[in-house]
Amino acid sequence: MQGPWMRRCFVCPSQALQFLHKLTSQITIDIFFIDWERPKGKVLKAVEGEGGVRSATIPVSIWRTYFVANEWNEIQTVRKINPLFQVLIVLFFLEVVGFKNLALMDSSSSLSRNPPSYIAPYSRILRYAVSTALWLVIGIIQIVFFAVFYERFIEDKIRQFVDLCCMSNISVFLLSHKCFGYYIHGRSVHGHADTNMEEMNMNLKREAENLCSQRGLVPNTEGQTFQIAVSSQMRQHYDRIHETLIRKNGPARLLSSSASTFEQSIKAYHTMNKFLASFIDHVHKEMDYFIKDKLLLERILGVEFMEPMEKSIFYNDEGYSFSSVLYYGNEATLLIYDLLFFCVVDLACQNFILAAFLTYLQQEIFRFIRNTVGQKNLASKTLVDQRFLI
Repeated sequence: MQGPWMRRCFVCPSQALQFLHKLTSQITIDIFFIDWERPKGKVLKAVEGEGGVRSATIPVSIWRTYFVANEWNEIQTVRKINPLFQVLIVLFFLEVVGFKNLALMDSSSSLSRNPPSYIAPYSRILRYAVSTALWLVIGIIQIVFFAVFYERFIEDKIRQFVDLCCMSNISVFLLSHKCFGYYIHGRSVHGHADTNMEEMNMNLKREAENLCSQRGLVPNTEGQTFQIAVSSQMRQHYDRIHETLIRKNGPARLLSSSASTFEQSIKAYHTMNKFLASFIDHVHKEMDYFIKDKLLLERILGVEFMEPMEKSIFYNDEGYSFSSVLYYGNEATLLIYDLLFFCVVDLACQNFILAAFLTYLQQEIFRFIRNTVGQKNLASKTLVDQRFLI
Protein backbone atom coordinates (compact mmCIF):
# COMPACT_ATOMS: atom_id res chain seq x y z
CA MET A 1 0.00 0.00 0.00
CA GLN A 2 2.89 2.37 0.74
CA GLY A 3 4.49 2.06 -2.71
CA PRO A 4 1.70 3.57 -4.85
CA TRP A 5 1.11 6.24 -2.21
CA MET A 6 4.75 7.30 -2.24
CA ARG A 7 4.79 7.38 -6.05
CA ARG A 8 1.83 9.75 -6.00
CA CYS A 9 3.55 11.99 -3.45
CA PHE A 10 6.44 12.46 -5.86
CA VAL A 11 3.98 14.16 -8.26
CA CYS A 12 3.52 17.05 -5.83
CA PRO A 13 7.08 18.50 -5.96
CA SER A 14 6.98 18.73 -9.76
CA GLN A 15 3.57 20.40 -9.65
CA ALA A 16 4.80 22.72 -6.90
CA LEU A 17 7.80 23.69 -9.03
CA GLN A 18 5.52 24.44 -11.98
CA PHE A 19 3.30 26.58 -9.78
CA LEU A 20 6.25 28.46 -8.26
CA HIS A 21 7.74 29.00 -11.72
CA LYS A 22 4.50 30.55 -12.98
CA LEU A 23 4.18 32.65 -9.83
CA THR A 24 7.74 33.95 -10.17
CA SER A 25 7.32 34.78 -13.85
CA GLN A 26 4.06 36.64 -13.16
CA ILE A 27 5.55 38.90 -10.48
CA THR A 28 8.56 39.81 -12.63
CA ILE A 29 6.91 40.64 -15.97
CA ASP A 30 7.74 43.83 -17.83
CA ILE A 31 4.68 46.00 -18.26
CA PHE A 32 4.02 49.54 -19.44
CA PHE A 33 0.87 51.58 -20.01
CA ILE A 34 1.02 53.57 -23.25
CA ASP A 35 -0.92 56.81 -22.94
CA TRP A 36 -2.20 57.97 -26.34
CA GLU A 37 -3.76 61.14 -25.01
CA ARG A 38 -2.32 64.35 -26.44
CA PRO A 39 -2.50 67.92 -25.05
CA LYS A 40 -5.59 69.80 -26.20
CA GLY A 41 -3.93 73.20 -26.40
CA LYS A 42 -1.94 75.79 -24.50
CA VAL A 43 -2.56 78.08 -21.55
CA LEU A 44 -0.84 81.15 -20.14
CA LYS A 45 1.35 80.30 -17.16
CA ALA A 46 3.07 82.66 -14.72
CA VAL A 47 6.88 82.51 -14.69
CA GLU A 48 8.31 82.40 -11.18
CA GLY A 49 10.82 85.13 -10.38
CA GLU A 50 10.20 87.04 -13.60
CA GLY A 51 6.74 88.40 -12.98
CA GLY A 52 5.65 87.58 -16.51
CA VAL A 53 3.61 84.95 -18.27
CA ARG A 54 4.31 82.50 -21.05
CA SER A 55 2.31 79.95 -22.98
CA ALA A 56 2.56 76.34 -21.82
CA THR A 57 1.08 73.09 -23.09
CA ILE A 58 -1.94 71.86 -21.13
CA PRO A 59 -0.65 68.79 -19.24
CA VAL A 60 -2.27 65.42 -19.89
CA SER A 61 -4.03 63.98 -16.87
CA ILE A 62 -2.36 60.97 -15.23
CA TRP A 63 -5.58 59.77 -13.57
CA ARG A 64 -6.57 57.59 -16.51
CA THR A 65 -3.26 55.70 -16.23
CA TYR A 66 -3.74 55.34 -12.48
CA PHE A 67 -7.25 54.02 -13.03
CA VAL A 68 -6.14 51.39 -15.57
CA ALA A 69 -3.21 50.41 -13.33
CA ASN A 70 -5.61 49.91 -10.43
CA GLU A 71 -7.88 47.70 -12.51
CA TRP A 72 -4.90 45.62 -13.64
CA ASN A 73 -3.79 45.32 -10.02
CA GLU A 74 -7.25 44.08 -9.03
CA ILE A 75 -7.50 41.34 -11.67
CA GLN A 76 -4.06 39.87 -10.95
CA THR A 77 -5.47 37.15 -8.67
CA VAL A 78 -8.95 36.75 -10.15
CA ARG A 79 -9.75 33.04 -10.57
CA LYS A 80 -12.40 31.04 -12.40
CA ILE A 81 -13.34 29.24 -9.19
CA ASN A 82 -14.00 30.37 -5.64
CA PRO A 83 -11.21 28.74 -3.58
CA LEU A 84 -13.08 28.93 -0.27
CA PHE A 85 -16.24 27.48 -1.81
CA GLN A 86 -14.16 24.71 -3.39
CA VAL A 87 -12.60 23.68 -0.06
CA LEU A 88 -15.87 23.87 1.89
CA ILE A 89 -17.92 21.88 -0.64
CA VAL A 90 -15.27 19.15 -0.91
CA LEU A 91 -15.15 18.95 2.89
CA PHE A 92 -18.97 18.86 3.04
CA PHE A 93 -19.22 15.89 0.69
CA LEU A 94 -16.39 14.02 2.39
CA GLU A 95 -17.31 14.56 6.03
CA VAL A 96 -21.05 15.34 6.09
CA VAL A 97 -22.44 13.40 3.14
CA GLY A 98 -20.04 10.56 3.90
CA PHE A 99 -18.00 10.08 0.71
CA LYS A 100 -14.99 9.36 2.92
CA ASN A 101 -16.60 6.02 3.80
CA LEU A 102 -16.03 4.90 0.21
CA ALA A 103 -12.33 4.81 1.11
CA LEU A 104 -12.80 2.12 3.78
CA MET A 105 -11.24 -1.28 3.07
CA ASP A 106 -14.49 -3.23 2.96
CA SER A 107 -16.95 -4.30 0.28
CA SER A 108 -19.74 -1.87 1.24
CA SER A 109 -20.59 1.05 -1.03
CA SER A 110 -22.79 2.80 1.54
CA LEU A 111 -22.03 6.43 2.40
CA SER A 112 -23.04 5.94 6.03
CA ARG A 113 -21.74 3.59 8.69
CA ASN A 114 -23.33 2.41 11.95
CA PRO A 115 -20.87 3.49 14.73
CA PRO A 116 -21.36 0.37 16.97
CA SER A 117 -20.52 -1.92 14.09
CA TYR A 118 -17.05 -2.80 12.93
CA ILE A 119 -15.43 -0.07 10.75
CA ALA A 120 -12.60 -1.16 8.50
CA PRO A 121 -9.42 0.91 8.25
CA TYR A 122 -8.99 3.45 5.45
CA SER A 123 -7.15 2.67 2.25
CA ARG A 124 -4.68 5.43 1.31
CA ILE A 125 -5.20 4.74 -2.37
CA LEU A 126 -8.98 4.98 -2.04
CA ARG A 127 -8.72 8.19 0.03
CA TYR A 128 -6.58 9.66 -2.72
CA ALA A 129 -9.01 8.50 -5.42
CA VAL A 130 -12.17 9.73 -3.68
CA SER A 131 -10.76 13.16 -2.74
CA THR A 132 -9.24 13.62 -6.22
CA ALA A 133 -12.50 12.74 -7.97
CA LEU A 134 -14.53 15.07 -5.74
CA TRP A 135 -12.06 17.94 -6.07
CA LEU A 136 -11.91 17.70 -9.87
CA VAL A 137 -15.68 17.31 -10.35
CA ILE A 138 -16.50 20.31 -8.15
CA GLY A 139 -13.71 22.37 -9.73
CA ILE A 140 -14.85 21.58 -13.28
CA ILE A 141 -18.46 22.42 -12.38
CA GLN A 142 -17.32 25.79 -11.04
CA ILE A 143 -15.27 26.52 -14.17
CA VAL A 144 -18.16 25.59 -16.48
CA PHE A 145 -20.59 27.73 -14.46
CA PHE A 146 -18.12 30.63 -14.56
CA ALA A 147 -17.62 30.41 -18.33
CA VAL A 148 -21.19 29.64 -19.40
CA PHE A 149 -23.22 31.74 -16.98
CA TYR A 150 -21.21 34.15 -14.82
CA GLU A 151 -19.03 35.66 -17.58
CA ARG A 152 -21.93 35.87 -20.02
CA PHE A 153 -24.60 37.40 -17.81
CA ILE A 154 -22.91 38.93 -14.77
CA GLU A 155 -19.30 40.03 -15.19
CA ASP A 156 -16.33 39.30 -17.44
CA LYS A 157 -13.43 41.14 -15.86
CA ILE A 158 -10.90 40.29 -18.58
CA ARG A 159 -12.99 41.69 -21.45
CA GLN A 160 -14.08 44.59 -19.27
CA PHE A 161 -10.43 45.48 -18.76
CA VAL A 162 -9.85 45.58 -22.52
CA ASP A 163 -12.92 47.84 -22.91
CA LEU A 164 -11.66 50.07 -20.11
CA CYS A 165 -8.29 50.46 -21.85
CA CYS A 166 -10.02 51.64 -25.01
CA MET A 167 -12.27 54.10 -23.17
CA SER A 168 -9.24 55.42 -21.25
CA ASN A 169 -7.06 55.77 -24.37
CA ILE A 170 -4.44 53.53 -22.75
CA SER A 171 -2.67 50.56 -24.36
CA VAL A 172 -0.89 47.84 -22.38
CA PHE A 173 2.51 46.52 -23.48
CA LEU A 174 3.53 43.28 -21.72
CA LEU A 175 6.71 41.22 -21.99
CA SER A 176 6.48 37.95 -20.09
CA HIS A 177 9.73 36.65 -21.62
CA LYS A 178 12.81 38.20 -23.15
CA CYS A 179 11.29 38.65 -26.60
CA PHE A 180 7.70 37.44 -26.15
CA GLY A 181 4.68 39.04 -24.61
CA TYR A 182 1.28 40.55 -25.23
CA TYR A 183 -0.22 43.80 -26.44
CA ILE A 184 -3.65 45.25 -25.64
CA HIS A 185 -4.56 48.01 -28.08
CA GLY A 186 -6.51 50.63 -26.16
CA ARG A 187 -6.16 53.63 -28.46
CA SER A 188 -9.44 55.52 -28.42
CA VAL A 189 -11.27 55.81 -31.74
CA HIS A 190 -12.48 59.23 -30.59
CA GLY A 191 -9.02 60.76 -30.28
CA HIS A 192 -9.48 61.93 -26.68
CA ALA A 193 -10.63 60.19 -23.53
CA ASP A 194 -9.88 62.94 -21.03
CA THR A 195 -13.26 64.58 -21.43
CA ASN A 196 -16.51 65.38 -19.63
CA MET A 197 -19.48 63.10 -18.99
CA GLU A 198 -21.59 64.50 -21.82
CA GLU A 199 -18.93 63.96 -24.47
CA MET A 200 -18.09 60.50 -23.07
CA ASN A 201 -21.73 59.41 -23.36
CA MET A 202 -21.89 60.86 -26.86
CA ASN A 203 -18.81 58.86 -27.85
CA LEU A 204 -20.36 55.65 -26.51
CA LYS A 205 -23.55 56.37 -28.43
CA ARG A 206 -21.59 56.91 -31.65
CA GLU A 207 -19.86 53.57 -31.17
CA ALA A 208 -23.15 51.80 -30.52
CA GLU A 209 -24.57 53.24 -33.74
CA ASN A 210 -21.39 52.44 -35.77
CA LEU A 211 -20.79 56.11 -36.54
CA CYS A 212 -17.05 55.88 -35.89
CA SER A 213 -14.18 53.59 -36.80
CA GLN A 214 -13.63 50.24 -35.10
CA ARG A 215 -11.30 49.76 -32.15
CA GLY A 216 -8.82 47.35 -33.76
CA LEU A 217 -5.13 48.04 -34.32
CA VAL A 218 -5.65 47.26 -38.00
CA PRO A 219 -8.16 49.66 -39.63
CA ASN A 220 -11.72 48.31 -39.97
CA THR A 221 -11.08 45.41 -37.59
CA GLU A 222 -12.00 44.66 -33.98
CA GLY A 223 -8.73 42.95 -32.99
CA GLN A 224 -7.38 44.60 -29.85
CA THR A 225 -5.35 41.82 -28.25
CA PHE A 226 -2.17 40.31 -29.65
CA GLN A 227 0.62 37.92 -28.82
CA ILE A 228 3.87 39.61 -29.75
CA ALA A 229 7.34 38.34 -30.61
CA VAL A 230 9.70 41.32 -30.63
CA SER A 231 13.05 41.53 -32.37
CA SER A 232 16.25 41.62 -30.32
CA GLN A 233 16.94 45.17 -31.54
CA MET A 234 13.59 46.38 -30.27
CA ARG A 235 14.14 44.62 -26.94
CA GLN A 236 17.58 46.19 -26.52
CA HIS A 237 16.15 49.64 -27.15
CA TYR A 238 13.37 48.93 -24.64
CA ASP A 239 15.91 47.79 -22.03
CA ARG A 240 18.02 50.92 -22.43
CA ILE A 241 15.04 53.13 -21.61
CA HIS A 242 13.85 50.75 -18.92
CA GLU A 243 17.18 50.92 -17.09
CA THR A 244 16.65 54.65 -16.69
CA LEU A 245 13.11 54.01 -15.48
CA ILE A 246 14.21 51.77 -12.59
CA ARG A 247 17.39 53.67 -11.74
CA LYS A 248 15.50 55.36 -8.92
CA ASN A 249 15.68 52.03 -7.09
CA GLY A 250 19.47 52.00 -7.12
CA PRO A 251 21.82 52.72 -4.17
CA ALA A 252 21.31 56.18 -2.72
CA ARG A 253 25.04 57.05 -2.91
CA LEU A 254 24.85 56.93 -6.70
CA LEU A 255 22.09 59.51 -6.87
CA SER A 256 22.75 63.23 -6.67
CA SER A 257 19.39 64.10 -5.10
CA SER A 258 15.87 62.77 -4.83
CA ALA A 259 14.57 65.67 -6.93
CA SER A 260 16.90 64.97 -9.85
CA THR A 261 16.11 61.26 -9.58
CA PHE A 262 12.40 61.97 -9.83
CA GLU A 263 12.98 64.23 -12.83
CA GLN A 264 15.04 61.49 -14.49
CA SER A 265 12.25 58.99 -13.88
CA ILE A 266 9.62 61.32 -15.32
CA LYS A 267 11.80 61.93 -18.36
CA ALA A 268 12.35 58.20 -18.79
CA TYR A 269 8.60 57.60 -18.47
CA HIS A 270 7.81 60.05 -21.27
CA THR A 271 10.66 58.62 -23.37
CA MET A 272 9.29 55.09 -22.97
CA ASN A 273 5.74 56.24 -23.71
CA LYS A 274 6.89 58.08 -26.84
CA PHE A 275 9.03 55.15 -28.01
CA LEU A 276 6.33 52.49 -27.60
CA ALA A 277 3.66 54.73 -29.15
CA SER A 278 5.90 55.42 -32.15
CA PHE A 279 6.74 51.71 -32.38
CA ILE A 280 3.04 50.84 -32.59
CA ASP A 281 2.61 53.57 -35.22
CA HIS A 282 5.38 52.06 -37.44
CA VAL A 283 7.63 55.10 -37.05
CA HIS A 284 10.83 53.11 -36.49
CA LYS A 285 11.39 51.32 -39.79
CA GLU A 286 14.46 49.54 -38.44
CA MET A 287 12.28 48.13 -35.65
CA ASP A 288 9.02 47.64 -37.52
CA TYR A 289 6.49 44.83 -37.08
CA PHE A 290 3.82 43.03 -39.07
CA ILE A 291 0.55 41.39 -38.06
CA LYS A 292 -0.45 37.84 -38.93
CA ASP A 293 -2.61 34.94 -37.78
CA LYS A 294 -1.08 31.91 -36.18
CA LEU A 295 -1.05 28.68 -38.12
CA LEU A 296 -3.34 25.92 -36.90
CA LEU A 297 -0.38 23.83 -35.72
CA GLU A 298 1.06 26.84 -33.90
CA ARG A 299 -2.23 27.28 -32.08
CA ILE A 300 -2.40 23.61 -31.13
CA LEU A 301 1.19 23.39 -29.91
CA GLY A 302 1.26 26.88 -28.40
CA VAL A 303 4.51 27.81 -30.16
CA GLU A 304 5.67 30.18 -32.88
CA PHE A 305 7.57 28.80 -35.87
CA MET A 306 8.83 32.19 -37.13
CA GLU A 307 11.69 33.99 -35.42
CA PRO A 308 11.42 37.81 -35.21
CA MET A 309 14.77 38.50 -36.86
CA GLU A 310 14.45 41.91 -38.52
CA LYS A 311 10.82 42.68 -37.75
CA SER A 312 8.69 41.97 -34.72
CA ILE A 313 5.56 39.86 -35.16
CA PHE A 314 2.10 40.60 -33.78
CA TYR A 315 -0.16 37.53 -33.75
CA ASN A 316 -3.90 38.11 -33.71
CA ASP A 317 -5.22 36.79 -30.42
CA GLU A 318 -8.97 36.47 -29.98
CA GLY A 319 -8.57 34.32 -26.88
CA TYR A 320 -7.26 37.07 -24.60
CA SER A 321 -4.21 34.96 -23.83
CA PHE A 322 -2.57 37.87 -21.99
CA SER A 323 -4.47 36.38 -19.04
CA SER A 324 -1.67 33.80 -18.83
CA VAL A 325 0.30 36.39 -16.82
CA LEU A 326 -2.59 36.43 -14.34
CA TYR A 327 -4.09 33.78 -12.06
CA TYR A 328 -7.07 33.75 -14.43
CA GLY A 329 -5.15 32.12 -17.28
CA ASN A 330 -3.55 29.45 -15.10
CA GLU A 331 -6.62 27.94 -13.45
CA ALA A 332 -5.70 24.36 -14.44
CA THR A 333 -2.28 24.65 -12.78
CA LEU A 334 -3.75 26.23 -9.65
CA LEU A 335 -6.56 23.67 -9.42
CA ILE A 336 -4.23 20.67 -9.74
CA TYR A 337 -1.67 22.15 -7.34
CA ASP A 338 -4.35 22.74 -4.69
CA LEU A 339 -5.68 19.23 -5.26
CA LEU A 340 -2.27 17.59 -4.81
CA PHE A 341 -1.53 19.71 -1.74
CA PHE A 342 -4.85 18.64 -0.22
CA CYS A 343 -4.20 14.97 -1.00
CA VAL A 344 -0.63 14.93 0.29
CA VAL A 345 -1.61 16.56 3.60
CA ASP A 346 -4.52 14.11 3.99
CA LEU A 347 -2.39 11.09 3.16
CA ALA A 348 0.19 12.23 5.71
CA CYS A 349 -2.30 13.10 8.49
CA GLN A 350 -5.37 11.02 7.60
CA ASN A 351 -7.51 14.08 8.34
CA PHE A 352 -9.65 15.76 5.68
CA ILE A 353 -10.48 18.76 7.91
CA LEU A 354 -6.83 19.55 8.58
CA ALA A 355 -6.02 19.08 4.88
CA ALA A 356 -8.81 21.50 3.89
CA PHE A 357 -7.66 24.11 6.42
CA LEU A 358 -4.01 23.96 5.35
CA THR A 359 -4.97 24.02 1.66
CA TYR A 360 -7.01 27.19 2.10
CA LEU A 361 -4.25 28.71 4.25
CA GLN A 362 -1.58 28.19 1.61
CA GLN A 363 -3.94 29.56 -1.06
CA GLU A 364 -4.33 32.78 0.92
CA ILE A 365 -0.58 33.03 1.61
CA PHE A 366 0.35 32.69 -2.06
CA ARG A 367 -2.45 35.06 -3.08
CA PHE A 368 -1.08 37.64 -0.64
CA ILE A 369 2.45 37.18 -2.03
CA ARG A 370 1.16 37.44 -5.60
CA ASN A 371 -0.77 40.62 -4.81
CA THR A 372 1.96 42.31 -2.76
CA VAL A 373 4.98 41.56 -4.93
CA GLY A 374 2.95 41.95 -8.14
CA GLN A 375 1.85 45.40 -6.99
CA LYS A 376 5.44 46.44 -6.28
CA ASN A 377 6.54 45.16 -9.69
CA LEU A 378 3.67 47.06 -11.35
CA ALA A 379 4.66 50.30 -9.60
CA SER A 380 8.32 49.80 -10.45
CA LYS A 381 7.86 48.96 -14.13
CA THR A 382 5.18 51.56 -14.95
CA LEU A 383 6.22 54.40 -12.60
CA VAL A 384 2.73 54.45 -11.12
CA ASP A 385 3.04 55.55 -7.51
CA GLN A 386 2.25 52.56 -5.31
CA ARG A 387 0.19 54.78 -3.01
CA PHE A 388 -2.39 55.06 -5.77
CA LEU A 389 -2.73 51.27 -6.14
CA ILE A 390 -5.55 50.56 -3.73
